[in-house]
Amino acid sequence: MRHAAKGSKSVETASLGFFKMCSHCERLSKKEMGVRIPRPLGHGPSRYIPEKEILEVGKVDARTRAIFEDAFAALGRLDNISLVMGFHPQYLESFLRTQHYLLQMDGPLSLHYRHYIGIMAAARHQCSHLVNLHVNDFLQVGGNPKWLKGLEEAPPKLQHLGELNKILAHRPWLITKAHIEQLLKAEEYSWSLAELIHAVVLLTHYHSLASFTFGCGINPEIHCEGGHTFRPPSVSSYCVCDIANGNGVLEEILGNHSVAEASCEVEALMEKMKQLQECRDEEEASQEEMATRFEREKTESMLVVSTEEDETMTTRDVSRHFEDPSYGYKDFSRRGEHVPTFRAQDYSWEDHGYSLVNRLYPDVGQLLDEKFQIAYNLTYNTMAMHKDVDTSMLRRAIWNYIHCMFGIRYDDYDYGEINQLLDRSFKVYIKTVVCGPEKTTKRMYDSFWRQFQHSEKVHVNLLLMEARMQAELLYALRAITHYMT
Repeated sequence: MRHAAKGSKSVETASLGFFKMCSHCERLSKKEMGVRIPRPLGHGPSRYIPEKEILEVGKVDARTRAIFEDAFAALGRLDNISLVMGFHPQYLESFLRTQHYLLQMDGPLSLHYRHYIGIMAAARHQCSHLVNLHVNDFLQVGGNPKWLKGLEEAPPKLQHLGELNKILAHRPWLITKAHIEQLLKAEEYSWSLAELIHAVVLLTHYHSLASFTFGCGINPEIHCEGGHTFRPPSVSSYCVCDIANGNGVLEEILGNHSVAEASCEVEALMEKMKQLQECRDEEEASQEEMATRFEREKTESMLVVSTEEDETMTTRDVSRHFEDPSYGYKDFSRRGEHVPTFRAQDYSWEDHGYSLVNRLYPDVGQLLDEKFQIAYNLTYNTMAMHKDVDTSMLRRAIWNYIHCMFGIRYDDYDYGEINQLLDRSFKVYIKTVVCGPEKTTKRMYDSFWRQFQHSEKVHVNLLLMEARMQAELLYALRAITHYMT
């Protein structure tokens, strides 16, 4: 696949738009020809991360460059999501391999169905960035343009997937075998088990990818709707060429937080990790106490709410691709409602979900398992400016907090650790990115882990994305298992 890129434009010029001539000068040189030159609306792949900190294709190591080249050869583009994930090449490689298999390799669903399901899933979170990408891909593989007018124009088989899409995206704990039965036993539009597994994996993949897209402030590519303008830059703005060539300095987006204050936060977090480890070594809480701490954390998670105004950039009207737009996330355990806790030892990914997926959609279980493991275990043994740090306790707290918000409990985990390790601003960010990603703002991104590297915050988003995907999958696969038995 890597050789397919030879003879074409280089990855740098074709996908990143690196220029040697100043765009203003180029615009002047083409003015007489009547050519309208598009200009990027955003500075670089992310609204949250300074462009100069995101890896430039020409400066990365050989392995990362090879991954970028493979992605470009397969898709004909190197999108901004891949560029931001490029902070973590091991994960990016696994992610691209999985996505390629889901969208392009042999499988139960036709290619145009796959992209349309991607549109449905991304639209549920108003993620116009992903919707636009898959609208283009849908048309390229021969999809019927009429379907893009709205879900009601799609085949009944896809329309009836809308209910599962809605519940999976916002309240997956409500999925029962009755929802599965309705899809598998419909007279005119029935799904096969293999098709449904493929659809469920695609839905959860794009729900969670919407979380990553909003969580990292991903900008639309220049060729996409919302990614460019034809207006000339203002006198006071940066030259787009300088930015593309890494010459622009965007210091203003770094914020004005006190370095000393942020440094103290890192030290305090490391001290808490040390104390918690010592407490673990000295005594172990009883099962009753562990259960109480889970219930307490689950209840407290309901109090974590965002008061930020919505700053999201929605360029395409995506609401036509789904029904019931008022339906959204509600806390797992609300007053007056009782939904039983999902106990991980009763149905886990490792012991149950993995084998079911692999049986009905060969190789996908293995690909997903590898992706989950890489995101969960990924570490460079650093925390901000500190080296040789064991971050496993922190990574597990983040993962288990997300599953806790979805009502999933691990009997062997002390949920009291979450409140010690995750402060309120971090919890607000996590809950927003996972449960209502379209409401994520730059202020939320800037407010947590202020002294940490952007690469570390991107890693947090990988954890959020994969923990969310696994939680959704567990509820859907458990319902499918109940139907089958």
